[in-house]
Amino acid sequence: QEKLDMSTYPVESIRNFSIIAHVDHGKSTLADRLLEITGTISKTDHNKQVLDKLQVERERGITVKAQSASLFYNHEGINYLLNLIDTPGHVDFSYEVSRSLSACQGVILVVDANEGIQAQTVANFYLAFEAQLSIIPVINKIDLKNADPERVEQQIEKLFDIPTDECIRVSAKQGTNVEKVLQKVIEKIPPPQCNTADPLKALVFDSTFDHYRGVIANVALFGGEVEKGHQIVSAHTKKRYEVNEVGILTPNEQPTHKLYAGQVGYVIAGMKEVTEAQIGDTLFLYKQPVEPLPGFKSAKPMVFAGMYPADQTEYNNLKSALERLTLNDSSVTVHRDSSLALGAGWRLGFLGLLHMEVFNQRLEQEYNMSVILTAPTVPYKAILSSAKLIKEHGKDQITIINPAQFPDKLSVSEYLEPTVLGTIVTPHEYIGKIITLCQDRRAVQKDMLYIDENRVMLKYLFPLNEIVVDFYDALKSLSSGYASFDYEDAGYQSADLIKMDILLNGNPVEELATIIHKDKAYAAGKLLCERLKETIPRQLFEIAIQAAIGKKIIARETLKAYRKNVVAKCYGGDITRRMKLLKRQAEGKRLMRKIGNVEVPRDAFIRVLKRETNK
Repeated sequence: QEKLDMSTYPVESIRNFSIIAHVDHGKSTLADRLLEITGTISKTDHNKQVLDKLQVERERGITVKAQSASLFYNHEGINYLLNLIDTPGHVDFSYEVSRSLSACQGVILVVDANEGIQAQTVANFYLAFEAQLSIIPVINKIDLKNADPERVEQQIEKLFDIPTDECIRVSAKQGTNVEKVLQKVIEKIPPPQCNTADPLKALVFDSTFDHYRGVIANVALFGGEVEKGHQIVSAHTKKRYEVNEVGILTPNEQPTHKLYAGQVGYVIAGMKEVTEAQIGDTLFLYKQPVEPLPGFKSAKPMVFAGMYPADQTEYNNLKSALERLTLNDSSVTVHRDSSLALGAGWRLGFLGLLHMEVFNQRLEQEYNMSVILTAPTVPYKAILSSAKLIKEHGKDQITIINPAQFPDKLSVSEYLEPTVLGTIVTPHEYIGKIITLCQDRRAVQKDMLYIDENRVMLKYLFPLNEIVVDFYDALKSLSSGYASFDYEDAGYQSADLIKMDILLNGNPVEELATIIHKDKAYAAGKLLCERLKETIPRQLFEIAIQAAIGKKIIARETLKAYRKNVVAKCYGGDITRRMKLLKRQAEGKRLMRKIGNVEVPRDAFIRVLKRETNK
């Protein structure tokens, strides 16, 4: 494979940009057309979402991972190098978007001409706006028969203050007007501010693991140059490596002689350990240290779930699979955890439910691991009032991830639960239903704004645990799929939280304890008891399944005992004879219940703790 010479692209002729949009507004399709026009991939009918390389992305038809590609384009006689990053649209992956924007100087904001502005469009616009990037609005899907680009242009002008004449109308599927986007990119987006003469300074914005070559780090160069044979040092680990290969991604890896300031590419430098290429790390030349780049804010996990190997002998394999996958998806946080029922495992923090599902699917597909995921929970906080506990923890505020660590009400001045600020964009005919849904979820309305005559933007403050499991599904089914939802972290607020225990014959079962809001405890307790009744095998004695808050029982189900028909031998005869036999049996059952203890089989736990998918 011939190596490219990258020195012909000085900093002035480099443009770095991302494509951002709401889910399904055509980001990846637009990226395909841009790749075709610049000759990076050949024009065939098979180019459908070329940049979505993962199997998960192919199956679900969504982008999960931001992918970068370098394009060469000749405009008015000058050769330009355009580095494009295609980003995901779901709110669960907004961390990928904010990371990609750090390597860019401008963005293409894609809006669907049919759907108009949706919640994620607004969120991504503000991410780019706060990063002070130049924004090129593109209205996509004008070939659809219901497309209404004029309406969308007015929405963009009203919400984002971008004049209507700046919008480019394209159809990414048919390739209409896409050339114009490239010309706009070159005219409007500034080149990166850096110099080849400076010492090397490279930001690692993504990394993957290859069995044969170790860690492949995707880097954006903010100064200097790098080539094979250079000695580089990581600012994070202070370890020294020798560069084996550098190159650019034209989506596939293309080795080059050198990489220069302002360019985006990959570096392979014999990093064998998965933990070595930290995302957000700065690389520099040995003996030429530089001020490390600010890196990224670490992602804030919103949803926690326990992950356990389906079989304990798989623990070590799962551990290495997790390490490799978290290298590629750095927004997952991992803590060791163990449960009496499920053995040793981890507590993983995800950015949302879709993120959790995709992570699980990638473990299965890419690493062949089958795991047990417990029901998702959110992190609560407690402000302690007892001096003894404050001394023990060393601070007066603790975070509770596991219900087992929930402190007693007497030693706490108040409990806090995480909240999020949700934005819902919906056609106005569904407002009534949506407001009712939000009130059921204990949400507080903050704002309501008409974008145009038939689109409304609602802002609500939600408790996170109310929206984490099925809010999105409920919203979609109420609004026939038209409403879109996006949320951002809004800190903690005080809440009336309690710990609900599950008792079997009066003995608490530790793994089934949950933290829940007082108003919702009764319904949740009843549901859990019913589910347990179906999954626990019957015994020779009666089992009482109870949900309790402190000493107060709030729900109960009774699992009947197996019993022998002791009166089968009585034909007629006196009733007292019958009563005597039944009484004797009842005595025996009562004795048995005293000494018998209920073993909950592992698969019953799994069935109860797993997320309910059939609700």
